[in-house]
Amino acid sequence: MWYKDSIFYQIYPFGFCGAPVTNDSIQTNRIDKVIEWIPHMQSIGINALYFCPVFESSSHGYDTKDFSKIDCRLGSNDDFAKVCNELHNATIRVVLDAVFNHVGREFFAFRDVQEKREESIYKDWFYINFNRDSNYHDGFYYEGWEGHYNLVRLNLDNPFVVEYLFSSIQGWVNEFNIDGLRLDVAYMLSEDFLRKLRKFCDSLKPNFFLIGEIIHGDYHRIVNKDMLDSCTNYECFKGIYSSINDKNMFEIAYSLNRQFGSENWTLYKGLALFNFVDNHDVTRLASNLKEPQNIMNAYSLLFTMPGIPCIFYGSEWGVKGEKMQGSDATLRPYFQTPITNPTTNWIAKLSSLRKQYQAFTSGSYHQSYLTNQQFVFERRYDLQSIIIAINIDSSTHFATIPMPGKQLDLLTGEIVYSNGTIEIPAFCTKIYMQQ
Repeated sequence: MWYKDSIFYQIYPFGFCGAPVTNDSIQTNRIDKVIEWIPHMQSIGINALYFCPVFESSSHGYDTKDFSKIDCRLGSNDDFAKVCNELHNATIRVVLDAVFNHVGREFFAFRDVQEKREESIYKDWFYINFNRDSNYHDGFYYEGWEGHYNLVRLNLDNPFVVEYLFSSIQGWVNEFNIDGLRLDVAYMLSEDFLRKLRKFCDSLKPNFFLIGEIIHGDYHRIVNKDMLDSCTNYECFKGIYSSINDKNMFEIAYSLNRQFGSENWTLYKGLALFNFVDNHDVTRLASNLKEPQNIMNAYSLLFTMPGIPCIFYGSEWGVKGEKMQGSDATLRPYFQTPITNPTTNWIAKLSSLRKQYQAFTSGSYHQSYLTNQQFVFERRYDLQSIIIAINIDSSTHFATIPMPGKQLDLLTGEIVYSNGTIEIPAFCTKIYMQQ
């Protein structure tokens, strides 16, 4: 499956393109900017792009008005089709955000209910009680997403709703040739709906990628052969930055052993979980880390641990952004042009290694050495045996490794010889392959 070998880039289009915060009803081709960034994406090894919402909405994209129309603030359907075509020409796959749990208050079916109440043919598309009132004084009550009543929950048990959503997906495949979907708040979608979605998408296009947003719980509930291919690995997202900040590498080591270790009870061995160090909903990595020198170590973990790495636009050069109460604008800014710096170059190197050695994409995981501030693990595939040694301390450390002898330093290309220990400089990652 192509996604297992992918390195994803995530874009929040409204911020990335500098679009107005609320829909101004003025069609402006801003989405073309993505084409300008293709060379940058290629330079850091990107071969799959995940777009946050692109369809017509009232504000942030998750309050959809029309699933068939690209948001006018970004451009037209033809404009977006051109972008997708250019991405595909650059061998970059396209995955769209699918917001199926809820819609905005301006969604056509909800507007019909507002106008016709009990007489609306769409009243059963939502969870409505005509004997109560809403926060917006509609004269009826409806369910919103986790108390946000600008996001109207859809009734996915209604076959007409499912038919409408599936017809929309069909249109996206036909018009934009998309390669997959990221299911927003997948933890709220019924398992029955996910099974139907899997079957439908398989009928549209071979190897169609389905990933779900899930914050906690058992990932197997939605990631299995009958539902989704992957899900967001929030456990390791938190584990990466907090292990580094707390100088407690036991935390991330525990999560990786729990998820991918060699024991029989390992939870997710064989699954390609979607890994990240930040995204459009959380504080950026550069703002999360107490010691900026460890940003490259964080990315070392992201790219060498089991799963699929994803980079949030701008974070590849270490941009900061803290999540603020009531607004995510600081997380989703506009950048005129990309930046190249040591962090960007480090990510490019890691991407290159990941594509060159299948041990990183398909290999088994084995913990080798662990202290509070040092972490060494091994990825094995066929005859490839690769050691990743990470030191988050401000001083050099000598770590024990399981394979003494001749080693190839994959970062420098040099041959080194080890008697069973390796030197890891301060705030540094070393990557060796046994010869």
